[in-house]
Amino acid sequence: MTEADNSKPPENPSAFEKWRRTAMLVTGLGVTDDERLDYLVEQSRKSCEEKKSRLMQRSPGVVFMLNHLKAAGCELPPSNIICAPCDGRSAGGFNPQRGAIVLCQGVFFGDAHMENTMMHEMIHMFDHCRFNVNWLNLRHHACSEIRANSLSGDCRFSRELRIGSLAFTKHHQDCVRRRAVTSVSRNPMCPDKATAERVVNEVFESCFKDTRPFDEIY
Repeated sequence: MTEADNSKPPENPSAFEKWRRTAMLVTGLGVTDDERLDYLVEQSRKSCEEKKSRLMQRSPGVVFMLNHLKAAGCELPPSNIICAPCDGRSAGGFNPQRGAIVLCQGVFFGDAHMENTMMHEMIHMFDHCRFNVNWLNLRHHACSEIRANSLSGDCRFSRELRIGSLAFTKHHQDCVRRRAVTSVSRNPMCPDKATAERVVNEVFESCFKDTRPFDEIY
């Protein structure tokens, strides 16, 4: 008879065994690196899903956008807001082909950060639904980024203070412009940052004034 492998959980674990296994996975003692990584990724996904569900029910801004997406003919069910690991460059994304939003699990400062991210991507979805955005057209992309950054709460004073990027003069506009340039510069059709800056500047005034579906900046 071979010696039992204590790193493997029993088929019908007791409460103590469940606690013991969880402690092993949290600390990394007695389990492989892959097992611990899988556990941490799954815990991060569960936390993201719980926060997402709570915001879809209780956040005034998220509920507002859900209602307007539905009215525009682009209903967004919970299954189309996906928590997943990302590359670390952003907190979320919108996939126009699938009509889905991705939330980057494990990167959020708290509920407010996730709320801003959800609203940002929902504004992109609203634009795609209502205005037939061509995301490879830099002017289209820039306009949606300006609107999403302005209306979502991404450029709220306290949020910028947290990440150490704060300018007191025209703070909101400066933040919107900076974040839009960063996003457009990542577009595969954008050759360089200078082009992104030029395109954002060209459309900034008209797109910044467009607060649909809000009456004013949220």
